[in-house]
Amino acid sequence: MTESKAVIGGRAHNLEQVREVSAQGYTFAEMSLYDPREVESMLAELVRIREQTGTAYIAHYPNEDNPFDIAVLRERFFPRLKRLVDLSRELGISKGTIHFWMDVRWARPDLIAGKIDLLGEMVDFAEARGITLCIENLSERVESFQKAFDEIPSLRMTLDIGHGQLLSRQNTSFAFIRHAFEKIAHIHVHDNRGGTSVKDDLHLALGEGIIDYPGILKALGDKGYDSTITMEVKPGDMKKSREVLERYLYPS
Repeated sequence: MTESKAVIGGRAHNLEQVREVSAQGYTFAEMSLYDPREVESMLAELVRIREQTGTAYIAHYPNEDNPFDIAVLRERFFPRLKRLVDLSRELGISKGTIHFWMDVRWARPDLIAGKIDLLGEMVDFAEARGITLCIENLSERVESFQKAFDEIPSLRMTLDIGHGQLLSRQNTSFAFIRHAFEKIAHIHVHDNRGGTSVKDDLHLALGEGIIDYPGILKALGDKGYDSTITMEVKPGDMKKSREVLERYLYPS
């Protein structure tokens, strides 16, 4: 396996967790940026932490208001995302994860077409401000994103390996790595025991579930993955999870 040069960081939902991720020495924190007013209130402290510790930020933008209603997405979600993207620039952010569900097994073709059009506008808006938007797989398999990838050249992907274990016999990460590797610009790691619902998305420390992390990380390493990886686990589980990652990302 070729040694990976991927960079490991931690997930943070609030200022306290940003401080904890930074104190543990991680290169970056993937910060929840959901409410513009809340982000504005934290902005000065986030800038201070970045300047004093060197901790960089990746944005994790909010869930859709209503994934089935294009009008709601355009009138509510997109304006909020625009403001959050502008705030992201003040934090030196160049990459952000976005949830924009479009599973072809359950979403209507006209809904997906409308969402791809809107997603293209979002990507263009963010790109003009120096930020790469990365769509995260929720229930989607690789074929669900193919049309969006084809129509929006600048769109990138956050491969959520934990989500890939749900609603699937084999973790869908393998297929994403085989067929869409060039689109993967960011990765989320966490463990679970499989399942078919949101309650099965346990976000366990790596090694506490059934996900084939040795196999998936080897596949990424063989492809030469060299971008960012966020541990989406509790701060107290990051050390254990980092040890698993480094065992397979940086083999001796």
